Amino acid sequence: MLVEKNVPLQAFNTLHIVAKAHALVRIDREEDVRELLADPQWGAAPKLVWGGGSNIVLTGDVRQLVLKVGIKGIRMVAETAKAYLVEAGAGENWHDFVEWTLDHGFPGLENLALIPGTVGASPVQNVGAYGVELQDRFDSLDAIDLQSGQVFTLNAAQCAFGYRDSVFKHGAIVPGAAPQGLGLKDRALIVRVRFALPKVWKPVLGYADIEKKMAEQACSEPTARQIFDWVCAIRRTKLPDPAVIGNVGSFFKNPTVTPEQCADIIARDPRVVYYRLDNGSFKLAAGWLIDACGWRGKSVGQAGVYEKQALVLVNRGQGVDGDGATGGEVMTLARAIQTSVYERFGIVLEPEPVIV
Repeated sequence: MLVEKNVPLQAFNTLHIVAKAHALVRIDREEDVRELLADPQWGAAPKLVWGGGSNIVLTGDVRQLVLKVGIKGIRMVAETAKAYLVEAGAGENWHDFVEWTLDHGFPGLENLALIPGTVGASPVQNVGAYGVELQDRFDSLDAIDLQSGQVFTLNAAQCAFGYRDSVFKHGAIVPGAAPQGLGLKDRALIVRVRFALPKVWKPVLGYADIEKKMAEQACSEPTARQIFDWVCAIRRTKLPDPAVIGNVGSFFKNPTVTPEQCADIIARDPRVVYYRLDNGSFKLAAGWLIDACGWRGKSVGQAGVYEKQALVLVNRGQGVDGDGATGGEVMTLARAIQTSVYERFGIVLEPEPVIV
């Protein structure tokens, strides 16, 4: 086991913020975790599990021991009457995994193409796009307890999935609770994830951007590969490539409001973009709210609001020689946006990424 000291994290976070990890361990096997926990110096140290760094904002150097997850491997492990069970290591690139499933005849994840990050991070955030959320295709996952080193398995109910939420985003509720209890943030490391991909596949359509593609290509019954290609094209048009412009994708969650709140906002501005949910509540487009407050293209230092999509905050530098955005600039901009939206619409925007 090698513990690296003072490791630059700029290449490990898609905002390209300059910061260092005081100590970092690369986790490529379950045994790496057990060796770490048995180490008298590092076993009890506070730990931060790190995937692709695509959903994190660094506000300074990281003092916790960073566990950089790189566990690989993809395979079809079983099948049921209705689905193929496909398993991927937590360190696999998410988009590459989605493409692998299509290449091997297992459709179902195509709407989630081009989402940055790793497979292990996908259930933490319950990633979603274009009418599909990870929980819709999730079977189970294996994780390792960062106190005992024991591996345990969670099903969907135990993961407590919500909108961009899961049990892995919350701290322990009961001190000393078993790892299967609620609150697994920094208490467990996801090792591998299994997905139930339907044998009888049906396209998930209904989003305006996808319907536009269908009309453009006169295609009423697209294949999974076509949807995959369309989603990639749509995302590339709307969202900046993190390799070119530092970003973490959508910075704020789309807020959910009551029918009364939605009616009040419509009365203030009938142009507001909203969607009715199955439970009767309404989801508002956070990007529209931000745009309506005049933030598109604005900046605080080197942190800015992307010109093509107001929901995305970007690093206008790349952190070379310290000339890129700092985490402080990003959060100052984010708080200013939150204040503007609240003052105009009475809505509190919640950030998606983890702030460290």
